[in-house]
Amino acid sequence: MTTTLILVVGAFVLLTAVYVSWRAGRLDRLHIRLELARESLDAALVRRAAVALELAASRLLDPATSLVLAAAAHEARTAGPDEREHAESDLSRALRAVVDQERFRDRLADTPAGAALLEELGAAVAKVVYSRRFYNNAVGVTRTAQRRWLARTLRLAGHTAYPGFFEIDDAPPQALGIE
Repeated sequence: MTTTLILVVGAFVLLTAVYVSWRAGRLDRLHIRLELARESLDAALVRRAAVALELAASRLLDPATSLVLAAAAHEARTAGPDEREHAESDLSRALRAVVDQERFRDRLADTPAGAALLEELGAAVAKVVYSRRFYNNAVGVTRTAQRRWLARTLRLAGHTAYPGFFEIDDAPPQALGIE
């Protein structure tokens, strides 16, 4: 009887240890996924700002429009962590204001450099939209895993804070035709 009880308790302890180890490994993988998604989002945001600066400096736009776009792109690139979401939203609004002007796409497509810039801008804007969705999805999954009672009780996430969502106005300009 005592041997059976010892085997049952031993098996329970072993299965519990395996489960806790599996949960800790999953949480670690989620944190790695989150870091990679954040790096991808940062790269996409920097690329979009660079293309916006290139468009502003291309002399294909009128001076006032170029100045507004360049200022918004510069602000997005140099913003600190606390102001980043606001600056990126401002860049999105500036891009919509510039690209959605009447006949903007037609005027830009008439020049060889303009067509290439327009295509590059469309790709950069789309990448931001997708990267932000992927990052926010990773944040949601990681936060759910960190909130589980086992992760909280055994502090499987260590002292890491809950990751924050990256909320910006990233609606693409309608003229680019991105959903």
